[in-house]
This record gives sequence, structure tokens and C-alpha cells, in this order.
Amino acid sequence: MTDIARLGEKSSLLVVDDIPDNLTLMSSLLKDEYKVKVANSGERALTIARSGTPPDLILLDIMMPEMDGYEVCRRLKADPATRHIPVIFLTAKAEVGDETRGLELGAVDYITKPISPPIVLARVKTHLAMKIVQDFLRDQNAFLEAEVTKRTREVELIQDVTVHTLASLAETRDNETGNHIRRTQHYVRLLAEKLRRHPRFMHELDDDRVINLLFKSAPLHDIGKVGIPDQILLKPGKLEPEEFELMKSHTTLGRDAILQAECELGAEIGFLRYAKEIAYGHQEKWDGSGYPEGLSGDAIPISARLMALGDVYDALISKRVYKPPFPHEKAVEIIVEGRGKHFDPDVVDAFLELLEEFKEVAQRYADS
Repeated sequence: MTDIARLGEKSSLLVVDDIPDNLTLMSSLLKDEYKVKVANSGERALTIARSGTPPDLILLDIMMPEMDGYEVCRRLKADPATRHIPVIFLTAKAEVGDETRGLELGAVDYITKPISPPIVLARVKTHLAMKIVQDFLRDQNAFLEAEVTKRTREVELIQDVTVHTLASLAETRDNETGNHIRRTQHYVRLLAEKLRRHPRFMHELDDDRVINLLFKSAPLHDIGKVGIPDQILLKPGKLEPEEFELMKSHTTLGRDAILQAECELGAEIGFLRYAKEIAYGHQEKWDGSGYPEGLSGDAIPISARLMALGDVYDALISKRVYKPPFPHEKAVEIIVEGRGKHFDPDVVDAFLELLEEFKEVAQRYADS
């Protein structure tokens, strides 16, 4: 319970001193306005402070046996459960250096003995009032942080639902791809995680947020297929040259659909950056023989290079209208043959270190 919630109650104080007469004196001074607890040692003070009903403020002597007040204060401030309890040193040590040390340890005030009762009461009242304000602000900040986290999560869920809906729409055009979009997004994440410390990739992949966006964006790689006629998309045999040219347009159709949505919204949407790159570039090849632009090497976005390998591997091991599924070993052989031609060599090397993980993903999201 915060101080704001307890405004109708007396604040509680903990007085810490190893001399009984001093405890009696302070209790008599404070008991009419506050609930007073006492402790005759540092250990006892820490026990009370860490209890289920911690004090609102601590008046702490310095010169005590076994554990002095400085050490008690240090431990209080080091503990998240007690660091916000204000500490006022109440001591016979009157040197400037003593006071400086106490304040540096986190005390809010330093009162020397023999005490002046009006000064003690005034300073206690002031610091309790300050604590109420600080507790209120801390509670408000915690509330706002929780709200921001909640709203951020809601936005992320909207993004996820949007991407999943669009990807599922594309998937319905080809009834043999099954869990293709789920498998490929996991392949992309596996490759990105493997390459995040690689010198060629770390400038972009050494960021959890980026890898998360790649994972979310991967299902949109074939979104452009919604614009491809069924007689081409579902043709069981080899495509004629003009049919293949039309099929190749799915990369441009996919990117342009996302661009058009952004244009209508009047803003570029950051989380769709990788979706555009993947949709447009996942058919590019390392040696420049791919489409739609014939890009080669590092000119191909990293996201598209990762997607290219994941997409081809999954196409190889999956049944298609134009081919039966290949075994894992044959798919690996074909990927290796494409190293430096179809695929970025370093991406292939990462793939070869992840063969068991790829097989596990393929099995987990196998088509029924």
C-alpha cells in the first residue's frame, strides 16, 4: 500500500539506536503524531525495514556496534525493496566529512545530537511529505509504463493479425503449400540468429527487433501470387515462357500492394520495410541471374537473401503441383550446388550448420 492510499493513517517511523535511553527519548517525541517502531541494532533495523509493513521513514544512528549506521544505510539503498525509504541520520558525529558520507550513501538528511525537538519534527514532516509525492510519481510512472507496454503489445498483435491474414490469403491461392509460410518464417529466423554475429551481417542482424520483424515479414514473401491467374499458378507442368514472365510478376505485385497501402495511409510503415524487401527480392540470385531486377551479391537485401534459401529449401522438400517432395538430403545437395550462384555463400554455410534445426521445423509444421 502506498502513502497516497494511507493518507488517513499515521505514518510509521523506525528509530534505530543501540542506546535504550535514546530510543525512549525519540519514541516520546514522535509517538503523538506517528506510529513508532524501534530497533537497537542494524540487523534488527534491516529485518523490520524488509518486513511486510516497512516504515515510511527511518531515523538512524551511526555509532552502533557490529553494524554501524553507514552500513545499514548502504544495505537499505542496495535493496530494491527498501531503497525508497527515506533515511535521516541522527548522530553525535558532527564533522562535515561524516555528514557528506551519510548523504552520499543516500540519506535525505543529517541531524546532529543533542537534538532540537522542533527541528527533528519539522524535518521528519518535510521528508514524509516529499516521500508521498515521490511515491505518487513513482506509481504514476509505473502505471504509464504498464499502459505503454499494453498499447505496444496491442499494436504488435494488430501487426501480427494483419500479416497473418494477408499471408493466409496468398496461401489459399495454392492449396498444396500448406504450412509453407510458417516453415519459411522459422527458417528465416534460424538463419538470422545464426548470422547475427557474422561480420558481413551484424550491422543489420545484431538486433532482436530486426530479427523479430524479419520473422513477422517472411510470410508475405508470396503475397503477390494473389494477382497470378489460376491457370498459371496451379499449372501441373512446365510454364511456357510468356506464362513464366507473368509468374515472375508476383514479386512486383507483392511489393506494389504494400507500397499502395502505405501510399493510401500517407506514410511509410517501418515494420513493413522487410516485407517489401522480401516480397520483391526473394527471387533474386547471388550471381545476378534472378528476377525482377537481376541484382547480384550484396546488392540483394539481406532479408531477401535469407528468404531465398528458406523458400527454395521448403519448395524442394514439399509436394507441388509440378513435382513430388524431395528428401531432406537431396534438398541439401541442391542448396549446396547453388552456393555462390543462387545463394549467398555465407547464408549457405549457416544453413549447413542448422540442418537439424531445419528438419525439426519441417517436421513440426509438416503438411497434413
